[in-house]
Amino acid sequence: MLTRALASDLDVRVVETQNRGHAAALACHAARDGFDLVVAQGGDGTVNEVVNGLLTDGPAPDLPALAVVPGGSTNVFARTLGIPNDPIEATGEILDALRTGRSRRIGLGRVDDRWFTFTAGFGFDAEVVRRIERRRRSGRGITQARYVRAAVTHFLVGTDRHHPAVTLERPDAEPCDGIFFAIVSNTSPWTYLGARPLRPTPEASFDTALDVFAPRRMGILRTLGYLGQALREKPRLRGRRLLRLHDVAEFTLTADRPLALQVDGDHLGERSQVRFTAVPEVLRVLT
Repeated sequence: MLTRALASDLDVRVVETQNRGHAAALACHAARDGFDLVVAQGGDGTVNEVVNGLLTDGPAPDLPALAVVPGGSTNVFARTLGIPNDPIEATGEILDALRTGRSRRIGLGRVDDRWFTFTAGFGFDAEVVRRIERRRRSGRGITQARYVRAAVTHFLVGTDRHHPAVTLERPDAEPCDGIFFAIVSNTSPWTYLGARPLRPTPEASFDTALDVFAPRRMGILRTLGYLGQALREKPRLRGRRLLRLHDVAEFTLTADRPLALQVDGDHLGERSQVRFTAVPEVLRVLT
């Protein structure tokens, strides 16, 4: 149905992905072959692959535009852009955007050699993502309730809440050490708890550089306080034991032991050091 709707206005080539990495390879070919538009139907992992495929050869003014039809278990990027969660409605929005020429250019984040659209995490939240991916590979379905249970369990028994391992360094500033984990945002909300948006970095935007949320304490009451504030429409996240940065163009996170890394909800393994950069107006999206 979606293909027929798009084919009414476009010369469409449809390819189904077969395995991890296939979406990136297809998007890379589309960019090199001079396509005007790539439509990604899927969740945040699929969209991230497509973005990295489009940017395989680096930023360029003639890259294909990106449109998203939500279809996976998580669709944070699409929801943040205001794209309807219903695939049929989203397809209608794409067609309307094409007819009216409606699009925008957004900035992206980059961690080492991997692009991300809305978030990256180093430490605790990436460890939770790793736990969820293990469940998924074992054939168990993932729901919001199971995600919450996994996060709570890992917080209580699976993570070191007493010995911070991370230091943040950026140009022309003193290093910030004693950090337990870092959430790096390219937009807000960072994610959703069911239908409720989480905003640990409420000022983050596709039109600015990167924002950072990095606790220096991980006590239960303090963490619950952060969570409660992040669930508010206008959070008041502050304190000497919380590092928050807004609109940062580049920085490096270094850990004294290997920590998990995730981008857009995809676990990338463990690292001892990662470098983040913001690249403005690098991708054209239909909205």
